[in-house]
Amino acid sequence: MNHQQFAQLWVDAWNSHDLEDILSHYSEDIDITTPMIALATGGKESSLKGKDAVREYWRKALDKFPDLHFDLIHSTAGVDSVALFYKSIMDKHAVEVMFFNEEGKISRMYAHYD
Repeated sequence: MNHQQFAQLWVDAWNSHDLEDILSHYSEDIDITTPMIALATGGKESSLKGKDAVREYWRKALDKFPDLHFDLIHSTAGVDSVALFYKSIMDKHAVEVMFFNEEGKISRMYAHYD
C-alpha cells in the first residue's frame, strides 16, 4: 500500500463528511483509542470497539463539528500500518497510527493530539 495515496484518500473521506465513505476504510471489528472519546463521554471511556459503536460516535462528532476539516501534514509507513500527521479540529495537531488487517482495512487505530 502506498501510504501517501491512502493518507490523501482518508483525509478526503473525512473532509467530505460522508460517514459511510469514512467507515469504508475500517474493519467490522475496528478498535479505536483516542482522547476525544473521553471528552465526549465525560472521561468514562477512551476506546470503542466495533464499526457500529464507531459509526455512532463519528455521526455525533460530524453533527457537532459541521465544518470539520483535516489538513494532511505528513504520512509515514510501518509494518502493516501508517501514521498520519494532520491538522485537526479546534486547530489541534493530531497523529493517528492505523494498523491494517489482511483485507487491507484498518483494524486498530490510536489517536494522539497536542
